[in-house]
Amino acid sequence: MVTKQDADLSRADSLAREIFSDVANKWAFLIIETLGERTLRFSELRNEVEGISHKMLTQNLRMLERNGLIEREVYPTVPPRVEYTLTEPGQGLRATVDSMCGWTQRYIEDIETARLRFEGQAG
Repeated sequence: MVTKQDADLSRADSLAREIFSDVANKWAFLIIETLGERTLRFSELRNEVEGISHKMLTQNLRMLERNGLIEREVYPTVPPRVEYTLTEPGQGLRATVDSMCGWTQRYIEDIETARLRFEGQAG
């Protein structure tokens, strides 16, 4: 049974912090955004998420499945066909990911300006 303490992000031992730590990485966000409302095979995901290695995609898909954010369906073919789809909780997280993507696009110029100013001061 999940307790109030499990949902407390301020507690180092909370389940909420563990989940947050799992999903708050660029690869998880990109996988969630790429899946969107589609079902994709492993190779399709790897092709669409530029720069991700086979190992990193595998690790993140397992983590997302473990946390109930994606469903993995294996079809008994030779070779086996495996497809990934966002679950309802995954779709809920996708709304947050979409917001973060929008925030990035809206403020990218401001962030770049700040970085250039910082690098000018640091040197």
